Amino acid sequence: MDTTTRRYDLDWLRVIAILAVFFHHIGMPFNGDDFHIMNAESSKLLDDIMVYFEQFRLPLLFLISGTGTVFAFSKRTWKQFFKERTGRLLIPLLFGVLFIVPPQIYYQHINEFSSYWQLYSQGKLETNHLWFIENLYVISIILIPLIIFFKSRKSEKFKNWFEEISSNKIGLLLVGLPLILGTMMLKRYYPTGSSSLTNLSETFFYIYFFITGILFASSQIFWDNLKRFRRFNLIVVIISSLLFYGYYFIPNNLVEPYLSISVRWDIWYGLCCLLGWSFVLAILGYGQVYFNKPSKYLKQMNEAIYPFYILHQTVIIVFAYYIIQLEYNIPIKLIILLVSSFLTIVCVYRFLIYPFKITRVLFGMKNHRNKSIKEPVANNVYKK
Repeated sequence: MDTTTRRYDLDWLRVIAILAVFFHHIGMPFNGDDFHIMNAESSKLLDDIMVYFEQFRLPLLFLISGTGTVFAFSKRTWKQFFKERTGRLLIPLLFGVLFIVPPQIYYQHINEFSSYWQLYSQGKLETNHLWFIENLYVISIILIPLIIFFKSRKSEKFKNWFEEISSNKIGLLLVGLPLILGTMMLKRYYPTGSSSLTNLSETFFYIYFFITGILFASSQIFWDNLKRFRRFNLIVVIISSLLFYGYYFIPNNLVEPYLSISVRWDIWYGLCCLLGWSFVLAILGYGQVYFNKPSKYLKQMNEAIYPFYILHQTVIIVFAYYIIQLEYNIPIKLIILLVSSFLTIVCVYRFLIYPFKITRVLFGMKNHRNKSIKEPVANNVYKK
């Protein structure tokens, strides 16, 4: 695959996926799902909608991240790649844990602190939403040997075999079967949704998409097949969506007499994986048709989206703490939170992060002099 030509479709999908994360976190204080800051009343309808989009937001980001590592590796040795990942991921992670995330902790437990600085003296530092950066850094480093393997001739036999499988529309869909079976099995032992790397069910799930991204980036044939079978994959998305919501809304008393609780969870995780996998296949196909075109706005958004991600949850939580106390209904509060947090993040980025070298480094951005629209796609890293 050509790793020197910019993939605008992946840039667009990255921006869209992270904006979807932003909208998701805007809704979290109001869906009754135990977020850091919760409104007194919640919306079941909002929760029912959000649970659907949860199935493919992060899988799409991890797959694009996997693809991005191949582009980033294309002009670097493994040592240079390690240095680049450390600068773009580890430095923003450490800075974020020390200075960006603490306000979230403070407002979540505000009654437990006599002052903001007390949380530092008590050592209450967390990654919170920056778990994505943490996981992405660890995964991209430990999979360096796999990237090297796919770049070598030793992988030709495997890639030829996979190209043959992907040339059948059912074949691409069946590639997700190990994802479904592996997740169902691991969820029996690691049932929580914890983002910790030690939670093997979640780690396996996201690594599977990451490795798929690495594999897709190793041959143009895979992308051509995704584009060729996009309509079929869209049909699978529609069917899996109907199955997903059909099972989601079915009353428990109708299935309890026939299925054990473990089997019911197996079915649920299987449907979630099917929906996530088929959606990612479909959007990668349609993205090549509708999104693979340059735009001056895309270039700006692509550069801003990483700092936007790092900032977004902190701004949302701080604003939400005050907004949920207002005497308005949920839709009005949602609009106020959406507009105020979005404008604040954009202003902080434009006037405090973008112009200065030190803040660009702390937020994982490149130096102004190194920017180029023709650079490999993965040199603009993104992060949930």
